[in-house]
Amino acid sequence: MAALGSKLRELRLRRGLGMRELALRSGISHSAISLIERDRMSPSVDTLGAILASLGSTLSTFFGDLDSALPRQPFYPAETLTEIGRADRVSYRLVGMDHPNRRMLLLSERYAPGAATDGLIAHNAEEAGIVTQGAVEVTVGSETRILRAGDGYYFDSREPHRFRNVSDGVSTIISAVTPPTY
Repeated sequence: MAALGSKLRELRLRRGLGMRELALRSGISHSAISLIERDRMSPSVDTLGAILASLGSTLSTFFGDLDSALPRQPFYPAETLTEIGRADRVSYRLVGMDHPNRRMLLLSERYAPGAATDGLIAHNAEEAGIVTQGAVEVTVGSETRILRAGDGYYFDSREPHRFRNVSDGVSTIISAVTPPTY
């Protein structure tokens, strides 16, 4: 088996991420990631788990045989979707968290009445989505639109953006982000 560091570096490069971007996503310092990738430092389980989660992988997939790491089936029942948001106000349920070499983030988003993302956010990706229920105010750069069920969006995520539920009930979106930012 390849050394942990080189295997981790290979996974990061397959995801098209620089070391600094991985550090930002994982909350692990750039210098620690560099030392781990050069096999000069052994990460704790928590540290390695945070790095792998930021790369869209898991400990079992990372340490498993490549063939056994492939999903046995391509389907993800609702109860297996991984919650990566704040389930109380804004829920982001991720499809395929354990899928190896994931190149996109597919989300089922749920916004409680009045809920919004935390301010204007920006990251290096592209986003697209379709409102499936309710009404969502979407701001991208200096433009703001209210999208209703059936309306969609597609934008460069480097533009500061925000989502806010403007309906009296729950609003939902099915969205995709590439490359994955989680």
